[in-house]
Amino acid sequence: MYLEAKETAQLYRLLTEKLGNDTTEAMFKYIDNKTERSVEATIKTLATKDDLAKVNLDLSNKIGDMMKWMFIFGVGQVGATLAIILLFLKK
Repeated sequence: MYLEAKETAQLYRLLTEKLGNDTTEAMFKYIDNKTERSVEATIKTLATKDDLAKVNLDLSNKIGDMMKWMFIFGVGQVGATLAIILLFLKK
């Protein structure tokens, strides 16, 4: 961290000599604001533990519902197959 502050101070000094104090100050403010907005945007897209828990809960509910309907469909298919077989056996 110390090296970063030292390098920033050196860069500020060099730019002030070449561009002037106002231009250098405006450039540093622009970079700071741009960096801050970028970090804020990144934070908004990160998932929290609560978000992940909600997703896991939703997925487990959907899997349970899907298994229930697969069982009902399977029982219906077995019933229909048995009914067809019984119809053929009676003739």
